[in-house]
Amino acid sequence: MAFTYIFKRVEKKYMLTEEQYDYLVKAIEPYMHVDDYGETEIRNIYFDNCDDELIETSLAKPTYKEKLRLRSYGTPKADSTVFFEIKKKYKGVVYKRRISMKLQEAYDYIETGKLPEHLVGNIPVEIDYMINRYRLFPKAYISYKRVAWAGNNNPDLRITFDRDITSRYDDVKLESQADGHKILPEKTYLMEIKIPGAMPLWLAHVLSEKNIFPHSFSKFGTAHIQQKIKLASGF
Repeated sequence: MAFTYIFKRVEKKYMLTEEQYDYLVKAIEPYMHVDDYGETEIRNIYFDNCDDELIETSLAKPTYKEKLRLRSYGTPKADSTVFFEIKKKYKGVVYKRRISMKLQEAYDYIETGKLPEHLVGNIPVEIDYMINRYRLFPKAYISYKRVAWAGNNNPDLRITFDRDITSRYDDVKLESQADGHKILPEKTYLMEIKIPGAMPLWLAHVLSEKNIFPHSFSKFGTAHIQQKIKLASGF
């Protein structure tokens, strides 16, 4: 059975040193808790076309941008549940629409262009339209380790900490070894604060006390730039 998911929220990103990470974890403990999954490995296939149209557009920071990815939690098998996701951003607000299917179904769809018959609703149609409109195919593999926190009194408030962000442009399969190029220095964390409305006052104070400010960052965008530099250098 497939499930659909729709999110609308504001997402702010921050780049943290290990010292800042340790400080923040202690500071948020009275207000938040680690979710039931603990640290999770998230694997993604990002889609684009031969002209890198989606990521190049995204890097230009337009008012509206969109991306498509296939995501798994942990190393999937053929019958594992994975998620096709459309992520759109308009005037700073993130809209995520995703649907679940089995990994083999996703690969069959990518290969044949035929959606599984059991998928119904608008989201599969949107994914299919996006793939055909831009002529998308699997472009890059990006994985990372994530710990997610949720608010004790406000479960819609979420903070995620990502580390060990890894990319590669060959062997773009979710089930393959999680090796590749590390796109951030060691002991660097990417924090994302995700909330439908305004940031809680206590959290704003925590960030201010340590001079932690928003930082524009895209995992796929950074991987793409580093890949272009690698190709241009001939390595």
